[in-house]
Amino acid sequence: MTRAEGRGFNPSGPDADEPQTRLGRLYLYSFNEDNSARPLLEVQRRDTSAILDMKWCHILVAGHALLGVADAGGSIELLRLVESENAYTLQPVSSFALGKQCLALSLDWSTGRTERASDQPLKIISSDSKGKLHLLEVTEAGLQEVATWPAHHFEAWIAAFDYWRTEIVYSGGDDGLLKGWDTRTPGTCVFTSERHSMGVCSVQSSPHQEDILATGSYDEHVLLWDTRNMKEPFADMAAQGGVWRLKWHPFHHHLLLAACMHGGFQIFNCQKAIEEKQEAYSVSVSHTLPNSLVYGADWSWLSSGSLSEIHEPCCLGTFPCSNSGARAAPLCSLKAVHQSPAASGHHLAEDKEEGPSRLQSGSKRRTPLQPLAEDTTKSGNWRHPAGTKICDCDLCLEAATLNTDLLATCSFYDHVLHLWKWESS
Repeated sequence: MTRAEGRGFNPSGPDADEPQTRLGRLYLYSFNEDNSARPLLEVQRRDTSAILDMKWCHILVAGHALLGVADAGGSIELLRLVESENAYTLQPVSSFALGKQCLALSLDWSTGRTERASDQPLKIISSDSKGKLHLLEVTEAGLQEVATWPAHHFEAWIAAFDYWRTEIVYSGGDDGLLKGWDTRTPGTCVFTSERHSMGVCSVQSSPHQEDILATGSYDEHVLLWDTRNMKEPFADMAAQGGVWRLKWHPFHHHLLLAACMHGGFQIFNCQKAIEEKQEAYSVSVSHTLPNSLVYGADWSWLSSGSLSEIHEPCCLGTFPCSNSGARAAPLCSLKAVHQSPAASGHHLAEDKEEGPSRLQSGSKRRTPLQPLAEDTTKSGNWRHPAGTKICDCDLCLEAATLNTDLLATCSFYDHVLHLWKWESS
């Protein structure tokens, strides 16, 4: 598991106009569920610029897992997971500076699906605080720039590939626009949507079903799109906070995890919406973390069967393959922004009284969501969070072959990383 943090950012302070040093740290953990007292063990920590986004590549490159990191210094850095003497470490491979006096805000790999033609170039799309997009290619010599173009009037919060047509990328910005681009002719806008009413923070193409796209915004809505018709979304799902990140489940094609800032995190069941292309969905889990903003959330790649088969710690990340000796696929990669995400003093949506989640009919029961571990940057110690309150919600999941999931969240203000086990049966 990887985790990131940042500190030293205060857009409203007395020295807001002065150049700032945004410091961060990258953590690497191993996971062993059999050790109930301490399921996560810190393996490595690495001081760096504040980290705004990071993602594992979904394929091995030269026999190694690669982690891509977007930082407040305006760089995209690649790190390689290396095993030595029964331990794993992350070692820097290559770095590319997007530009001067900008923050690298997001990145995405062109390998969102596990299938990839051997002759297909490995690419990264990134966005920055000046509203630009950057297309990079991973070569033997390192990261090479393919194209850069202006995309948004303000911060380009997110950039992502269409995993089925990797020549197409999507972007969302603080100008409230969602855009599509054809990288074969860089700078060519395929479409522009003003459907979100505030800044677009998250975009993810479904790795399971072609033509399905999910987007999230400060406007507290998750929209589902059919990419063959981007005039209007086919589903509008109300979230309980600004949607900073969206993650499709690695196995359950219809489950969508949302990091909702002051609204905590939610798991949407989108099966009926996707199958019937209509606005019908349920909220399988809705959990608020008090006095925090949830910015990072991700699923585990561990199946329900492997949860009970792990006998050794293994290093974890959101890629579906590990070294040949690992007994289970890795867990999750998290983006944890422990600072305001804005470079220009943009304010997050203020907390407000919220109504009930929009739910489809279903039997009500207590959510089987268990906190496995918690880490705070203050103590650095893992513990079971005593007295953690799990909210009630509807569970309307269809029968599935996997009924136990691991997911992780990380939050701003309280600087906490949580690891959760969810029994969805």
